[in-house]
Amino acid sequence: MVKLDPTWLELLKDQFEMPYFLHLKEVLLTEKKKFTIYPPGSQIFAALDYCPVDSVKAVIIGQDPYHNPGQANGLCFSVPDNVPPPPSLLNIFQELHDDLGIDIPQSGNLENWAHQGVLLLNASLTVRAHLASSHSQIGWQQFTDTLIQRLSERKENLVFLLWGAYAIHKKELIAPNRGHLILEAPHPSPLSAFRGFFGCKHFSKANAYLKSKGVPEIDWRP
Repeated sequence: MVKLDPTWLELLKDQFEMPYFLHLKEVLLTEKKKFTIYPPGSQIFAALDYCPVDSVKAVIIGQDPYHNPGQANGLCFSVPDNVPPPPSLLNIFQELHDDLGIDIPQSGNLENWAHQGVLLLNASLTVRAHLASSHSQIGWQQFTDTLIQRLSERKENLVFLLWGAYAIHKKELIAPNRGHLILEAPHPSPLSAFRGFFGCKHFSKANAYLKSKGVPEIDWRP
């Protein structure tokens, strides 16, 4: 059985013995013998470990982990302390500043968000070094799609922040009758941020919604 926070194990326990997940584990074992895989094994499920089911207030969906050395820490868009924030994360910080007046931080570590109930979920939880999307077809998609679907059915009044076409496509998985707020915007990448990510004000909108539901707001300072 996968080592995981008990609340996620309860929600997803049937998945770990399904053929696709057994295949996924076999692929990862083979890959690790031949290649460097990110993030480190202990951080593959970091997004879930930091943010138990009962704590989730908001969900941000990324595509796959950073594939350069030292960047991936198991939380989408996040990097460890002392690692320069990548361009998309810098644009997230810029929008955060423009929306809420939060100073642009030196650190790109988003653990503080995760501890407050922001599920920073990549659709694929691993990647081969230097090869983007290299693990997008090995089974992670089925696992994380199931996770999004079940989480949205279990919980009420979550905020889903969907940035870019890939993440927006995931809204089909979100239960329509549980009061969730779905916020959509272009990806924060330098290639698309100027098409509407800047100025989307998702951070203040998320907090306004949570407040309206009697849920403590998120302190978006990293």
